[in-house]
Amino acid sequence: MYAPERQQEILRLARDGGRVDVVSLAEEFQVTAETIRRDLKALDRAGLVRRVHGGAIPVGRLDFEPDIAERESTAPDEKDRIAKAALAELPGQGTMILDAGTTVARMAAALPLEASLTVVTHSLPIAARLADHPGIQLHLVGGRVRHRTRAAVDAWALRAYGEIRADVLFVAANGFSAEHGLTTPDLAEAAVKRAAVAAARRVVLLADSSKHGQEHFARFGDLSDVDLLITDSGLSPEDAVAIERGGTEVVRA
Repeated sequence: MYAPERQQEILRLARDGGRVDVVSLAEEFQVTAETIRRDLKALDRAGLVRRVHGGAIPVGRLDFEPDIAERESTAPDEKDRIAKAALAELPGQGTMILDAGTTVARMAAALPLEASLTVVTHSLPIAARLADHPGIQLHLVGGRVRHRTRAAVDAWALRAYGEIRADVLFVAANGFSAEHGLTTPDLAEAAVKRAAVAAARRVVLLADSSKHGQEHFARFGDLSDVDLLITDSGLSPEDAVAIERGGTEVVRA
């Protein structure tokens, strides 16, 4: 089978099944994993699939949401740099909201022991990381817990964020762009993010550059709602300038 024929079949499998993975494709076509990765790269360049950790999804699947383990292993170096840069935005002796997200969780894990802050979060993994921190007054927002993100959602969470006012929110997004704003695959998750944005005086978006230009099913705000975007150097200087024209400061870590 020639490469174009194989790629056409890979695209069909992706559209039929919602996603494909490298290992299964290599077995199916009796080729190496590296050959499959080249095929997926070619399909990605053509705008037919979007590469994700271990495989790809067809373009147009706006509701696709990788689980927390897959997101943890995606762009780890970039996320570490973003998390480190975010520490410069901590409010002195103030209050902050930490959204559910793997980059935000890395920031939470990096909080210095001498930090003295009030932290509100609806993320179970973040709460677990901060529960023993000596200087943190931790408030855990309750609600229905989504298994995919380990985050509390629905009425309890929305009510809690409607009753507070924080100095800064560190928020995550699955996609961001000037055209489509801030998006995530799940409507309930988007509603909580929207409430958290409304509860903070300052909004800091932590998102690696692969999320720029991505669009997902549920929209929870405009990029102009964000005071500061901390991303990595994969975001081009030209894109950074375009974002800053809209009023959002950009840091490329």
